[in-house]
Amino acid sequence: MKTLLNILVIAALATTSAFADAKVKAGPRKGLLLELGGKQAEFFVEKDRSISIAMYDAALKAQAASTEVITATAEAPSGKVKIDFEKKGDFLVSKTKLPEGEGYQVVLQAKATPEAKTKNFRIKLELHTCKECGNPEYACTCDE
Repeated sequence: MKTLLNILVIAALATTSAFADAKVKAGPRKGLLLELGGKQAEFFVEKDRSISIAMYDAALKAQAASTEVITATAEAPSGKVKIDFEKKGDFLVSKTKLPEGEGYQVVLQAKATPEAKTKNFRIKLELHTCKECGNPEYACTCDE
């Protein structure tokens, strides 16, 4: 019984530290940074509601988008909308705009290369600016 209790305590501590490491990080454009295995992708919603993705190396030095494969699904109250991306300059930019409103989830599926394993990111679309850190709420770095 004591061994089982020790295992449960260790599992709880490991889970807590895993969530502590999941702190939100913002990129140079004040968007949400997403880890793609050695690369960082910055999710940013433009004023026209399109999404742009900037790529950075581990030291946050800007890189041109090259081998990354990214798609998204906006889970808006009006229904799910699939969003594809195309390369424009150094960025990946959504071919369609986000549906109206906010407070819904955007599920981003990203791979650093076509052969890499897909990583899923769930982003709550909150577009207002946080008064403390100055980032859009979806990329807020405050401990609220």
